Amino acid sequence: MTEFESSQCGGRERRKENYMKAKDLDKLFDAGKDISEFLDLSRAKRTNEEPRRVNVDFPAWMVYSLDKEASRLGVTRQSIIKVWISERLGHKSV
Repeated sequence: MTEFESSQCGGRERRKENYMKAKDLDKLFDAGKDISEFLDLSRAKRTNEEPRRVNVDFPAWMVYSLDKEASRLGVTRQSIIKVWISERLGHKSV
């Protein structure tokens, strides 16, 4: 069986991938090598990215201004608030 052939495992198809020990992967990473071939990016998750609902009260003039700017940019009020807060906090993506 080659390194990318499928095999039956408990009635389910299992794909045999390129595997390596964590310490060897760490060494490659620390040396600045490309380790992407050893990662299963389809299962990757970003930490602390799950949405959390927050209620904030804004004065009417602020909501009006937010809506006006959001309309000008063609985005929703929520989008513009998230982008602006993210920029203020120094994060590159929302």
